[in-house]
Amino acid sequence: MVEAAPAGAASLVTTIVTDPLTGVAIDGYDPITYFTEAEPLPGSPDNEYYWGGVPWYFVSKANRDVFMRAPEIYAPQYGGYCAMSLARGYLSDGKPRIYAIEKAKLYLFYSAANREAFLLSKAEAIAQAVQNWPDLARTLSGPAPDSR
Repeated sequence: MVEAAPAGAASLVTTIVTDPLTGVAIDGYDPITYFTEAEPLPGSPDNEYYWGGVPWYFVSKANRDVFMRAPEIYAPQYGGYCAMSLARGYLSDGKPRIYAIEKAKLYLFYSAANREAFLLSKAEAIAQAVQNWPDLARTLSGPAPDSR
């Protein structure tokens, strides 16, 4: 483990979507594998890295090290909240198995229908989500959000 921190259940809602039981980001899926594998793979607590106030799991130390160098490149946009919900003006947790990669950025969605709506109007949805994210993120606890 890098940067010692207990991976316990999150007691607060944060700007990064976490598993409600473990407190681990994106249900323990390795964010690097969204970009390198056909399907995302679950990581291991043996390859944990603490970033953005929460633990992240990786399939290997190599993936962990890649993430450590540039987490903002590999972490899901908007902390893993559903991009289409944000575009519509509200928050809902993205599901790690319902995703899209658009212009080398990872977006998670609450439902397959939200992902399909996003794919039909990507530029508009992203623009609206970027506009809505700062105000909606202020309603959450945790580290200050960025405008990803």
